[in-house]
Amino acid sequence: QVQLVETGGGLVQAGDSLKVSCLASGSSFSLYAVAWFRQAPGKQRELVAGISTGHITTYADAVKGRFAISRENAKNTVYLQMNSLKPEDTARYYCAAKAYIGQELPSRYDYWGRGTQVTVSS
Repeated sequence: QVQLVETGGGLVQAGDSLKVSCLASGSSFSLYAVAWFRQAPGKQRELVAGISTGHITTYADAVKGRFAISRENAKNTVYLQMNSLKPEDTARYYCAAKAYIGQELPSRYDYWGRGTQVTVSS
């Protein structure tokens, strides 16, 4: 069983940067693919970025060039660095994980955090 806790959300202005973190409990974190999702009020949840066990990264078109996902297995932590934030990035950001060996990301995730709110004012 893995528990995920997201931290680092907050209220920022358009153009600012913010870094959110996902801390995982348990062992063998290096064997988990991890992704960040977000959900804005009235909208469907969407994949923002993911990182495989082989450190291959994937990004949604809306955040390419602005966001960067990284992982530090020794600290059981995945980060999402968000730069040049826009009001449309406002959402609750969730971390998700799945034990999965491969270069690609899994299509479904077994473990989810409770999320951290990111609000970008114009």
